[in-house]
Formats: sequence, structure tokens, C-alpha cells
Amino acid sequence: MVPICFACDGRVFYSAIDRKPKRVAPNRLARLKNIKETPQVALLVDQYDEDWTRLWYVLVRGEAELVSAAPERKRALERLRAKYQQYAAGMLGDDAPILRITPQRITAWGKI
Repeated sequence: MVPICFACDGRVFYSAIDRKPKRVAPNRLARLKNIKETPQVALLVDQYDEDWTRLWYVLVRGEAELVSAAPERKRALERLRAKYQQYAAGMLGDDAPILRITPQRITAWGKI
């Protein structure tokens, strides 16, 4: 499991390898190697609340791959920077590896 920042365009989810310090170069990260070998991933988005009637989650099972097409990369970067002020402030470079998660199955529970 790896916590990620993500953005959704209504069809797919995007995540990026940002400029936060890492122990290895971005192209050597285990998560990228794992996706190349086995692209099946799960993305869990949840909401915790002390009031358990307000709990919910969405589990997205799908396929991940690196985005290489320039127009799609640009759209993904724009969405991520619009959602996260840290990314807009320079934490996300134009050359950042971008992952696309294409949902194949979605499970949800609670009042989303």
C-alpha cells in the first residue's frame, strides 16, 4: 500500500511521482516497477468520522500505466495542480511520471 495524491476526470484517475524527497530515483521506485510487472491495482478512497453513520469508502480496482502522450500528460498535470496547492506551487514538475488508473470495477459503501 502506498498513499497517493490523485485527481479524477470522471473516467480515469491520475497520480504523479512528485518532487517530495525519495530514497531512489523516481524511475527506480518499487511502485513503478510493480505496475510494469503487474498493472492490476486498487485505489481506496475513504472517509473516517467519529460518527460512524458518516463513514464511507470507494474501492476502485483497475489497471495502471504510465502516461506518455503529451496532451494527456498536460491534462493530468493541470488536474493535479488544480486539486493540490503544493503541486501548483512547484512540487510537481512538468517531467513528473504520471500514472493513469483505468477502473475496471468499483465498489462503494456508505453515504458518499
